[in-house]
Amino acid sequence: MPASDDPLARERAHLTSSRAALRAMREDVEALDIKDVTANWVNAVVLGRQIEDRIKALADLSHTPLFFGRLDYLHTTQEGQRFYIGRRHVHDAGGDPMVIDWRAPVSQPYYQASRKDPQDVGLRRRFGYTGGELTAYEDEHLSDPEELERTSRLLQAEIERPRVGPMRDIVATIQPEQDGIVRSDLSGTVCVQGGPGTGKTAVGLHRVAYLLYAHRERLARTGTLVIGPNRSFLHYIEQVLPALGELEVKQATVDDLVGGQVEVRGADEAATAVLKGDARMAELLRRAVRSHVALPKESLMVVRGSRRWRVPAYELEEIVQELADRDIRYGAAREALPQRIAHAVLVRMEQAGEAPDDRVQNAVARNTAVKAVVKECWPPVEPAKLVLRLLGDAEFLAEHAEGLFTEDEQKLLLWAKPARSVRTAKWSAADAVLVDEAQDLVERTHSLGHVVLDEAQDLSPMQYRAVGRRCTTGSATILGDLAQGTTPWATTSWAEALGHLGKPEAVVEELTAGFRVPREVIAYASRLLPHMSPGLAAVESVRENPGSLEIRHSDSLDGDVVAACAEALAHEGSIGLIAADARIAPLAEALTAAGLAHLSPGEETTAESRLTLVPASLAKGLEYDYVVLDEPAAVVDGEPDERTGLRRLYVALTRAVSGLTVVHSAPVPPQLEQV
Repeated sequence: MPASDDPLARERAHLTSSRAALRAMREDVEALDIKDVTANWVNAVVLGRQIEDRIKALADLSHTPLFFGRLDYLHTTQEGQRFYIGRRHVHDAGGDPMVIDWRAPVSQPYYQASRKDPQDVGLRRRFGYTGGELTAYEDEHLSDPEELERTSRLLQAEIERPRVGPMRDIVATIQPEQDGIVRSDLSGTVCVQGGPGTGKTAVGLHRVAYLLYAHRERLARTGTLVIGPNRSFLHYIEQVLPALGELEVKQATVDDLVGGQVEVRGADEAATAVLKGDARMAELLRRAVRSHVALPKESLMVVRGSRRWRVPAYELEEIVQELADRDIRYGAAREALPQRIAHAVLVRMEQAGEAPDDRVQNAVARNTAVKAVVKECWPPVEPAKLVLRLLGDAEFLAEHAEGLFTEDEQKLLLWAKPARSVRTAKWSAADAVLVDEAQDLVERTHSLGHVVLDEAQDLSPMQYRAVGRRCTTGSATILGDLAQGTTPWATTSWAEALGHLGKPEAVVEELTAGFRVPREVIAYASRLLPHMSPGLAAVESVRENPGSLEIRHSDSLDGDVVAACAEALAHEGSIGLIAADARIAPLAEALTAAGLAHLSPGEETTAESRLTLVPASLAKGLEYDYVVLDEPAAVVDGEPDERTGLRRLYVALTRAVSGLTVVHSAPVPPQLEQV
C-alpha cells in the first residue's frame, strides 16, 4: 500500500516532520548571538540563562510522544481544520503550527468534546506509542450518530502502561472533570478531594503547567511552588513538569518551608505535636510577641543645635497605643515608631517658625533620645528566642496562655528540660512551625503567585497557616483525601482546613472516578471507609481487572512474602513491597538472602531494578504496577490509634495499578472482613 494511502504511515511522517521542526527550533535558539544586544554583563547573564532555559524546554524527549491526539474540526475560523495536540507547541520554518500545545484554547475540545456536545469536532484521533514509536491510532466520529460510544482502548492502555521510573504526566488521558479543574482561573483557589487513583496529584501538577502557559509573565514575577509530604514523593513527581516544558517550578516539603530559623533535631510525642499544631498556638504567639510593647513612662527631649524639643509622655503614649491598636506586624510598627515620634517633633518645629523637611525628620528619627524611647517601648523580638522562652519558661507560658490552654495542656507544651540557647535546643518539626509563625508576626512572609499543596489532609492547623502565608496575595491548589489522613492531627473537614489556610472562599471539587486502582482492589480497600471516614464516598473505579486481588494466609510469612515478590517480578513494570515500618529490616534481610535486589523509596526504578521496599509511612502518593502488602495487622498496630492505623492501611492497599497480593499470618483487621 502506498504511504499516501496508509493513515498510519502519514501520521508517522507527520511525527518525523514535527521532530525535525522541533530540532530546528532548538538549533535556532542555540545559534543566537547575544554579544551585540546586551548593554552590560548583568543583562548578558540574565539573557544567557533565559536562552539556556529555552533550549532545555525545546528538548525532544525520546520516551515522551511529541503529540498524542488529533482534532479535525467541522467548521472553524482557524487557519486549517486539523490540529495535532501535544505537550508543547511546534511550528515549521514558516511559523505554521505542526503541534498545538495541549493548554491552548483550540486544544480544549480534545478533553471536553463528547457526543452530546461535540464542540464542532468531527473526528478525535488518539495515538498509541510503543517505545517512542507511533504504532496505532483510534478514531471517534463525534458527529456520527451511527457510531456506537465505547471506551477507548488506547486510553485504557495508556492508563495501564507499566510504570518504571518517576511519575509521568497524564496529559494524554485527562478526563473532562479533571480538565475543568486544570483550566480553572488563576485568581481562584481550588481544593480537590480525590480518593486513590483519581489523578488528583497529576491534576494539580497539570494545573500549574496550564497556569504558567496562560499567565506566564505574572507567575514569572511572583513564583510558583509545589509542596509535597516528603522528599521521596517530590522525587517521584519531579519529572512531570519538565516533560510538559516547565522547568522553573520549585518543590519543597512543609519542613523545608519553615526550617530556615532553627535546626530540627528532636521529636514530640503525638499528644504534644497535636497541641503544638493547634490553631490556638497562633494567638498564644501573638500575645507573647505583643507583650514586649510597653507604654513610655517619661517625656522625650530632643536636642538639635541650641534648641530643645519636648514631647510629653502622654503624647508618646498615644503614638505607641495607636500603633499597637492597628495590629500591624511587630517589625513594621517598630520601624514606623521613630518616624511617628520624629513627626511630633517636626510639628513643634513648624509651630516655632522653622521649615523642616524630610531630611530633618529622618535625622530626628535617628536621634539617640528617640532610639532610646523606641528600645524601651518597642524592643526587637527574635522569633526563635521567643518560642524558646515560651517552651522553656513555665511562668512566661502561663502568663500568655491564660484562657487559651489548661494547666495540663501547658505542661504538655513545656520542654522537660529547658534549652539554654536557640543553638543547643532540640527543636521538633512542630517547633519550627511555631518559629515560622512568630517570624511572620514580626516580618511579613513573602507571598508567591501560586502554591500547590499535595497530601493536604495530613497538615496541622499551624502547618496550614505556614503554607497560607506563602500565598496570601496569590492562589492555591489544595490536593488531598480525607480518608488518607494518617497523622494524629489530620483534618476531618476541608472547610476547616481552608479556613486555617486563609482561603475560606476556595471551591471544593470532588473526583470520584478512579483510573489507576483496579475495581476489585479499590472495593476491598473501601471496606475500611465506614470505620475511619464515615460519610466519605468510595471511589468508583472505571477499570475492571479480574484476578487483580489475592489474599494469602501464610505460616512462613517472610518466605511467602519473598515468593510473592518473585512472582510479581515475572510481570512487566514496577513492584512495591509495602510493610509496617517495624517489618522493613527483617524483610530487607529476607529479600537479600533470596537474591532479590531492592530499592528504597526515592531511588528511581529502572528496567533492571524494579522492586522497591516501602515503609507504610512513606507509601502515600506513590504507585506501583504490582504491590505485595505484608501483614496488614502490623500496619494498623504500628500507628498510635486505630483510626490512623486503618487509614495507613487504606493507603497501602491502594498503591497498585495492576495487581495486589496481601500476605498475612495474623488475622487481617476485622474491618476488612466482608460485610
